[in-house]
Amino acid sequence: MTAPTRIMSYNIRKGRGHGFVHRPDRVLQVIAGLSPDIALLQEADHRLGDRPAALPRAEIEAETGLVPLQFGQGAPSLGWHGNTMLLRPDIDVTDIARLDLPGLEPRGAVMAELALPGGPLRVVGLHLGLLRHSRRRQLTEIITRLAARDPMPTLIAGDFNEWSDEVGLGRLARAYEILSPGKTFHARRPVASLDRFAFNDLLHWRDAGVADDLAARRASDHLPIWIDVVAGAHGQGRAAR
Repeated sequence: MTAPTRIMSYNIRKGRGHGFVHRPDRVLQVIAGLSPDIALLQEADHRLGDRPAALPRAEIEAETGLVPLQFGQGAPSLGWHGNTMLLRPDIDVTDIARLDLPGLEPRGAVMAELALPGGPLRVVGLHLGLLRHSRRRQLTEIITRLAARDPMPTLIAGDFNEWSDEVGLGRLARAYEILSPGKTFHARRPVASLDRFAFNDLLHWRDAGVADDLAARRASDHLPIWIDVVAGAHGQGRAAR
């Protein structure tokens, strides 16, 4: 049986957690504690100027065993519109893309197609806008871009910024199953499931959850989510917290 691939998604708030103090070591501790194969991060860069990285490049691999995937921006940025992807060094990357997303705010998403022991996997990391009409346009753009590619087990993950469980994500739900492992915001007292996974019917998930411990509650204003997936026939898993 193929071992599952663990993927986490985490809005790290530029490394500013409890007390709004810049403590990237806390973020790296939380990532390392989940032992992911792939980590999708949001707000991984500072927003102004040349968007310097919120996490020290030299410490990422040393603390987590993961390396940042290069999306062509170069130093000092870690990714694209604050989105980045960290991978185990032995994972083969077959394609990458940056997606510009429409809306009133500058937004983007990152995509990578990976060759894993169990088969190919496409992973998309996103951070949607604050306004629902912008989020809908952004989801339409992502769905359209993915539909133009060859079919492949696909996981979309990130901060969807959608407070409702009933409306706002309908166009995504028509093509992907949406999973909210639990409440993630605000980390000190979680009341909303802003962070989610979505996947197509070529992907099987075994387990998922929210990392809700003292370290995570201090490292950012979001709690990280994680999921264990296997490429292949779709099947239901168990959400855990």
